[in-house]
Amino acid sequence: MREHRLIERIIPLLKSEQERSKKTKKINSIFINTAIDFFQTYADKIHHGKEEDILFKALLPKKLNTEQKTIMKQLLEDHQRSRQVIHSLKDANQKYLQGEISILPAIQDSLGQLIALYPHHIEIEDKHFFFPIMEYFSRKECDDMLQKFTDFDRNIIHEHYTLFIEEQEKKGS
Repeated sequence: MREHRLIERIIPLLKSEQERSKKTKKINSIFINTAIDFFQTYADKIHHGKEEDILFKALLPKKLNTEQKTIMKQLLEDHQRSRQVIHSLKDANQKYLQGEISILPAIQDSLGQLIALYPHHIEIEDKHFFFPIMEYFSRKECDDMLQKFTDFDRNIIHEHYTLFIEEQEKKGS
């Protein structure tokens, strides 16, 4: 849930950029690229990754009630939707950088989708999912999961920058 607090802080920044771009008819592509990196690395790989690869997998053998199964399915769909929106945003920003200024509404739309998606998604996790599902785990299972989360975080940063270097080496940069 601590990760949610950081994700929440980017939402007003996205709103500001969206509003500014509607007034000026220009987008700050550097900010957009940085936001894309934030969502791909922090929100998706780190945060969603821990949920999907550790928490949700640990829940599979548990006998969740129907409501919790439905919520978990919705959360997974939200994660997928976020990935799609970020992919669209990245493509649109690339086109904008290549001079295709008519793509600006698509960028603004993607920002709007993220602005709408994340607060609702976080509220569901914080208020309706995380605490109730903890009842399915013993203290030892919770402790083991926390250790897996820590190990996961450590590996993600190494993987992220290894991939960056490999991509740059392929480009000959």
